[in-house]
Amino acid sequence: MSDNTKLVAEKRTDFGKGAARKIRRAGNIPAVMYGHGTEPVHISLPGHDTMMALKQANALLTIVIDGKEQLALAKDVQRDAIKPVIDHVDLVVVRKGEKVTVDVSVHLEGEAAPETVVTLDHNTLQIEALATNIPENVVVSVEGLEAGTQILAGAVELPEGATLVTDAEALVVNVTQAISAEALEAELAEAEAEAGIEREEHDEAAEGEAAEGAEGEAAEGAEAKAEGDEA
Repeated sequence: MSDNTKLVAEKRTDFGKGAARKIRRAGNIPAVMYGHGTEPVHISLPGHDTMMALKQANALLTIVIDGKEQLALAKDVQRDAIKPVIDHVDLVVVRKGEKVTVDVSVHLEGEAAPETVVTLDHNTLQIEALATNIPENVVVSVEGLEAGTQILAGAVELPEGATLVTDAEALVVNVTQAISAEALEAELAEAEAEAGIEREEHDEAAEGEAAEGAEGEAAEGAEAKAEGDEA
């Protein structure tokens, strides 16, 4: 990813919860930018444009303050627990040509062999890449993979210029045999037995007894009606 979003920010001198609420009521987002030994700069970002930019993970931003531009990455995004809004953003200063360590999502593509289950053990991988060329994700193909196949982090193909930080032996994808309904029932019964849980009578048996009772009642009703007619 080489493109970046430009956001015009304003310096702020008021701090605290009250000041932050005032900024959010105005449709903006309080933020702080730091890094490379510089003093933290407290700023206010345009709300809508910032939310749109941060929909993409590891978005590279150009922050404009008093006409001067600075590249930055969102280090921490605090979101409201209920409303779809951003409460605060921590930005870290980066420079062109600099490498940064980020987490990128793992995207699976393709279909494994029939009657298999694909488990994604690592949703993200940590990599080192140029700040101006951070990939949106890494792609892992599971097309045709048979049960028993495992893909480790070291085997995942990374974009050019990126290096793996996550342990190369970390399990990313695990392909296993799908369990049948009969086998699942057997495992459940075994687990219940080990736990000392006694199963109740099968529903089928109970339903059969209920059906027999209903038939008996119906027969008795018919006999009683016949006797009444004869009388």
